[in-house]
Amino acid sequence: MVDVGAKDVTARMAIARGEVRMKPETLALIQQGQIKKGDVLTVAKVAGVMAAKRTAELVPLCHPLPLDQILVELEARPELPGVEITATVRTTARTGVEMEALTAVAVAALTVYDMAKSAEKTMVIDRIRLVEKHGGRSGDVVNEALVGA
Repeated sequence: MVDVGAKDVTARMAIARGEVRMKPETLALIQQGQIKKGDVLTVAKVAGVMAAKRTAELVPLCHPLPLDQILVELEARPELPGVEITATVRTTARTGVEMEALTAVAVAALTVYDMAKSAEKTMVIDRIRLVEKHGGRSGDVVNEALVGA
């Protein structure tokens, strides 16, 4: 692992986003609560939060961090068609939370796929990326503007 001992403890935040693309019929089943495994969006949200908390166990050489906030949002997007996932993670630490936000999105997307695969096996997990990060020595990074922000 990289030595972060000399870095200042500062407030840090990262936002990541991704999509699960699917047929309109599958999205309709998710929205109507008709998927056999249950409430896809709620379970995926919980899975994303749990994954962010365990990032250091999943990604080699990642520092375990005390997380102040994990917000995972899933939105049905008929224009995709599919589900858009956004994770916002905050900490006060010596290193950032980009990996935690990205891991939250990835595991939430995998959960959507797992829960809805009985309805469709051709779903695509797509465009998992860092949207923005704030804090730390490298400063702020904004890779895309947040809609409605």
